[in-house]
Amino acid sequence: MMQVTQSGSFQHAAVLREFGCEHSLLSRPDGSASFVQGDTTVLAGVYGPAEVMVSKESFDRATLEVTLKPKVGMPGVAERSKEQCIRQTCEAALLTRLHPRTSITLSLQTVHDDGALLACCLNAACMALMDAGLPMHCLFCGVCCAIDQQGTIKLDPTAREEKESRAVMTFALDSTDCRVMMSSTKGSYTAAELQQCITVCQRASESIFQFYRDSVSRRYCKA
Repeated sequence: MMQVTQSGSFQHAAVLREFGCEHSLLSRPDGSASFVQGDTTVLAGVYGPAEVMVSKESFDRATLEVTLKPKVGMPGVAERSKEQCIRQTCEAALLTRLHPRTSITLSLQTVHDDGALLACCLNAACMALMDAGLPMHCLFCGVCCAIDQQGTIKLDPTAREEKESRAVMTFALDSTDCRVMMSSTKGSYTAAELQQCITVCQRASESIFQFYRDSVSRRYCKA
C-alpha cells in the first residue's frame, strides 16, 4: 500500500516500487548489470578502458560514450536526451583522468518501460560501472517523481502516472551527501514544488544506496 505523508502544504507518496539487480550477466562487456524498478527493466554493459579513435581522443582523460537503445525500433530524440543526462552524471562520478587517451563505452538497453526509465537507466549504469571495477569519486542513483493535477508528489511513478501528471522530474544524486548531480524535468511546476521534489528524492535515495550496499555484500561477502 502506498504511504502518503504531509510536508508543509505538499503531500507526497513516500514509497519506491520494488527493485532488483543482477550482476555480470553478460560475458562480452567488462562489467554488466540489469536493474529492475517495478515493471521497468534496463540492461547495461560497460566496455573499457580501451583504445580510442584519434578523433575522439582526450589527452588528459578517458572519453565516455553512452548509447541507449529502445525496446523496439531505432533510437530517437528521447533516447539522445537521456544519453546526455546519463553521460553527464557518469562523467561527474568517474575518475576519468586516471585513464587518459582511452575510451569507456556504456551501452544501455531498455527491456521494458513502465515509468521512471531515466532513473532506472542511471541505476543500471552505476551498477554496471561498479561491476567493471572502474574508479569513481562516488556512487550515484536516479530517483524520479511526478506531480499530479492535485499537487501530490508521487515517487517512482508508473508510465500511466507520468502521463496523467503535470510535471515529471528525475534527479541523479551522489552517495556522499545526496547532492544533485543532474536533473531532468518536464511539465509545469513552481520553485517550491521543485525544492520539495528534490527533498523527497534525496530521502528516497537512501533506500537505493542501501540496496547497492546489500547487493554488493551478498555478492562478495561470505555467509
